[in-house]
Amino acid sequence: MNSKFPEKIPIFPLQGVIFFPETNLPLNIFENRYLEMVENSLNSNNLVGMIQSREINKEIFQVGCLGKIVRHNRTSDGRILIDLMGLTRFKIHEEIESKKLYREFKVNYDDFKEDLNPSNYKIDKDLIKKLINNSKKFFEKNNMIINWYELSKLRPFQQVYTLAMISPISITEKQKLLEIVDLSEIANTLNKIVEIGSYQNLNERNSIQ
Repeated sequence: MNSKFPEKIPIFPLQGVIFFPETNLPLNIFENRYLEMVENSLNSNNLVGMIQSREINKEIFQVGCLGKIVRHNRTSDGRILIDLMGLTRFKIHEEIESKKLYREFKVNYDDFKEDLNPSNYKIDKDLIKKLINNSKKFFEKNNMIINWYELSKLRPFQQVYTLAMISPISITEKQKLLEIVDLSEIANTLNKIVEIGSYQNLNERNSIQ
């Protein structure tokens, strides 16, 4: 267990959303249980765990990403707008019983030790180029406009993570990417998904998973 991060964390489950280290995730918090979660986090360590909820039974997956609230803004209608900065992925160990409105879990970070030094991840430039080119075709097919110039300013690992986060792919595909440790394998897997996706729609891909 990495002592840098807490063993017990609050969890915000959100379907179709994944999150990686050193990426930014803006969130609009409006449900009472998650408003309570954010308030408690702001009064302690500013940490929140993001994880996907499953499509069928609304339960959660086992791997998510811990984030730190780096900015927040309270709106006049009672919402809280927050920006989360990704720290490290985690794996759920067990749920903790409590009287809080939101859920808390014991988690373990051991499978993702390299998340603490993402700049050390090496990735082949040709692979990045292939991923970008195939992603452009895939996003165009899905009528999504991306600022590719701004994306190119990011470090290679951030480019891969950002594309994984924003790509219009299935919940299962997103979770598969999140659970892969090696950056090159994430890039390879995502490249295959978007390359195939350039010729198929999302429903067709879901039907063969």
